[in-house]
Amino acid sequence: MRILQINTEKTWRGGERQTFYTLRGLVAAGVQVELLCRAGAPLAERVSALPVRVHPVSGQLGALSFLAGCRGRYDVLHAQTAKGQSLAAFTKPAHRTPLVYTRRVDFRPSGLPARIKYRMTNQTVAISQAIADILADFGVPSVPVIPSAVLPTPAGTEPAELEARTRAELDLGDKRILGTIAALVEHKDPLTMVEAVAKLRDLRGDDFAFLHFGDGTLLEQAKTRAETLGLVGTYHFMGFSPQVIDYLRIFRVFVMSSREEGLGSTVLDAFLEGIPVASTEAGGLKELVAGRGLLAPVGDSATLALAMSRLLDETDLRADVVAKARAYVTAHHDLDRLCRQYISLYETLIASRR
Repeated sequence: MRILQINTEKTWRGGERQTFYTLRGLVAAGVQVELLCRAGAPLAERVSALPVRVHPVSGQLGALSFLAGCRGRYDVLHAQTAKGQSLAAFTKPAHRTPLVYTRRVDFRPSGLPARIKYRMTNQTVAISQAIADILADFGVPSVPVIPSAVLPTPAGTEPAELEARTRAELDLGDKRILGTIAALVEHKDPLTMVEAVAKLRDLRGDDFAFLHFGDGTLLEQAKTRAETLGLVGTYHFMGFSPQVIDYLRIFRVFVMSSREEGLGSTVLDAFLEGIPVASTEAGGLKELVAGRGLLAPVGDSATLALAMSRLLDETDLRADVVAKARAYVTAHHDLDRLCRQYISLYETLIASRR
């Protein structure tokens, strides 16, 4: 079978990492797979290490042109993002190829264009039951759930060395380190995170530091709020780091404050690394973290702060949620399992055309 993966994003976030993992797994399974992506994007650079033919385009017009002209070249097109779905759906009269779309966000689609592109999509896949339920309410039938995969990330720097260096650079002393890896954008709700850290300080004083890895449009607003709440020296905005999983390993607690979240792939990393998780119950986070971490209602900074404090202090609770989370992620978020499910789906679509 010949499969074209589509992801034209400029950035490297959860969807791009999952696209890379899918390509890697399909190659290992012997599937002939190619990638349509944005030229110069991090995804294009990382895929260069795989035996995958890459079709780089400079923008959406280039992607539309490629897709409109690819009739007969592929058995299935697989869009890994909403933009990719739109591009492939609206060029379908030209390429006439079965289209799969993996939906990763948990907001409800709306409007006539959305209804049209879902009708043009042969199979929509959700990465969590929360997303599948939203799509069912919108009228998208028979949406299977194929959860995201996670793989161990080799250490670039040994945790003890990185922690010592970070403590020295930020003058942290012996404070316990908590943190998050999240873009500073509206649906990640960084302002609630700042409020929660302020309430955590009110609960326990100045015995911790919080590291926030990521950037985005709300960065300056979040910095201003942190300064107003007196968190200078406690809340550290770390920006983007290519070795972010190395930093995750030095966290005592990993925290998510999202307002909307399809699944939360960095939570899977925390599970795999044995880092306890405190999170809001947005979207797929609720089904992912329930029983394997501590949850707070969306926007509830006080409950999120209490969850962080408990995970810092309660040794038995930490051990329990870490053990359950690691067992779960190993069993349910394996790359081979993900690829077997997608290959079965591709085969069904191909057979239905014969």
